[in-house]
Amino acid sequence: MAAVLNHGFILVLLFFCCFSIIPSLQHVSESEPLVRFKNSVKITKGDLNSWRAGTDPCSGKWFGIYCQKGLTVSGIHVTRLGLSGSITVDDLKDLPNLKTIRLDNNLLSGPLPHFFKLRGLKSLMLSNNSFSEEIPDDFFKDMTKLKRLFLDHNKFVGKIPSSLMQLPQLEELHLQENNFTGEIPVEIGNIKSLKTLDLSVNNLEGPVPESITNRKNLAVNVSGNEGLCGELVDLSCDYISLDEGQGRDDGGQTPPTATVSPNSNNATVHAIMVAITLLLMFFIIVGVIRKRNKKKNPDFRMLDKQRLSDNDIVEVRVPESVSTTAKRSTESSRKRGGNADGSGSSKKGVSQVGKGGNGGGGGLSGGMGDIIMVNSDKGSFGLPDLMKAAAEVLGNGSLGSAYKAVMTNGLSVVVKRIRDMNQLAREPFDVEMRRFGKLRHPNILTPLAYHYRREEKLVVSEYMPKSSLLYVLHGDRGIYHSELTWPTRLKIIQGVAHGMKFLHEEFASYDLPHGNLKSSNVLLSETYEPLISDYAFLPLLQPTNASQALFAFKTPEFAQTQQVSHKSDVYCLGIIILEILTGKFPSQYLNNGKGGTDIVQWVQSSVAEQKEEELIDPEIVNNTDSVRQMVELLRVGAACIASNPDERLDMREAVRRIEQVNT
Repeated sequence: MAAVLNHGFILVLLFFCCFSIIPSLQHVSESEPLVRFKNSVKITKGDLNSWRAGTDPCSGKWFGIYCQKGLTVSGIHVTRLGLSGSITVDDLKDLPNLKTIRLDNNLLSGPLPHFFKLRGLKSLMLSNNSFSEEIPDDFFKDMTKLKRLFLDHNKFVGKIPSSLMQLPQLEELHLQENNFTGEIPVEIGNIKSLKTLDLSVNNLEGPVPESITNRKNLAVNVSGNEGLCGELVDLSCDYISLDEGQGRDDGGQTPPTATVSPNSNNATVHAIMVAITLLLMFFIIVGVIRKRNKKKNPDFRMLDKQRLSDNDIVEVRVPESVSTTAKRSTESSRKRGGNADGSGSSKKGVSQVGKGGNGGGGGLSGGMGDIIMVNSDKGSFGLPDLMKAAAEVLGNGSLGSAYKAVMTNGLSVVVKRIRDMNQLAREPFDVEMRRFGKLRHPNILTPLAYHYRREEKLVVSEYMPKSSLLYVLHGDRGIYHSELTWPTRLKIIQGVAHGMKFLHEEFASYDLPHGNLKSSNVLLSETYEPLISDYAFLPLLQPTNASQALFAFKTPEFAQTQQVSHKSDVYCLGIIILEILTGKFPSQYLNNGKGGTDIVQWVQSSVAEQKEEELIDPEIVNNTDSVRQMVELLRVGAACIASNPDERLDMREAVRRIEQVNT
């Protein structure tokens, strides 16, 4: 009997062992197609040494590999490694749960690889490569789960594939800066799920379909296509040449030349003169109407003079490597008719607010209501006080433009002009702003006042003398950078952590208690006390605008599942910790992905190889014996940027570990 029981026990034990081995065997089997993929391309700017056959891709040690619940590979994010060569998509067919592929900012070229074989893909991001040739018309017909497609900044030619219009779940389509030709398909505006469409800087022609123009919930950019006409490009389509409108079926022979009589010539001249007269009258009437409107509804003109990039880098001159990249971004923006400065460098102009001046010109005019005070700690003021103030343009960020104003009583404030903040009507907006005005925390910048207009809002807060953490770390190195000792950097990190803990308690019900945490939104007092700004804006923004403007929407989970959470703020905190400790400008802040340092990749690979000390900014390593504390903080930062949110620290634990680090 005992022998039978022992035998049964052994069988049960073997049964459980087999089931415990199965997931591991699955992981190992998924390593093989990934290694084949790695071996099929050339890597010129890094390595994928962590990709090793026979090891578990979901162990957290494989760079750029994302797993679903830590069990199976769901994403490949390999960017900025200088990948070149041919991609064999068949190697990836053995990954049954693969949902996301990111190969942007590499050196890949040739025709578009056969990604249509991966029918389960939800996101395909190939921006900033050199892919070329025409995409077959039926390429995407079987990729019915695709939600995000980024083919921008390549060299594709030909017409926009009609199979794109057969994607029922498509939400974002980026085809800008290629060489696509032909007309914009009418059906593209009928994709109900589509939220973002960028076709700018191509060779498209013909009318912009009304199906696109009339979509209020669709963010569209079609600028930079000289052949387009319609409301979106401000060019009428009411002209059709005789050659286009009168085709002949004459077997390819040259059509006979029409005989024109003198009377028809006179009639033509008369018609032209009438048309010119009507056109002149039209311009005169429009001019009068505009002049009257300016008197009745004067606008904020000064800030329109300064149009910088959308990188939310205010008052900063970044290192040369980033600035060089920014010049390309500027040239690209000029093609679109914009005025951008991809480096985020501050272009300042000083003028009197309310008076036209050459150094930034114009300003705030009366007649639009007054400033609503929500915090009187620094005294009260109104719109006339701002009109009389000397103004200094600071720059433009993802949420809008900003300038510094010094009022006659000596108070210096920053006025942010925020567009697209139209999610709430006036009354609920007032409730939110008054809630912000009641916040009191040493590491939170509380707004002083706001001004409400339907088209845009002004948010006024106290000016901080050291500007932003971004500027102190990366702009004009030598002015403030020498003051960033290890105790000062630790003070900033701990202050930001305390502020974030407070926000997560105060706005616990929000999906994103902050949502836009980055070094440009960490302001510094005279004593380097950090104050967090631009928080809790998610409920105020339209969803499409929020996903484009807020840094939390650049996290891995949004790229994979289009979801954000409190853990997204933790990821942003991790970027700041690593930015402070390494002294490097994160490429994650740049929309075009060019310039700076990919901090996430750099840190994850160095931590995996236990080379954390090599990450630390030499300027603080050489002047302190506190390397142990620095490495400890680096590990906290690395735990905050884990690709899988489930494996990421929560905010409370991250703050607790940061508080334990002392000089």
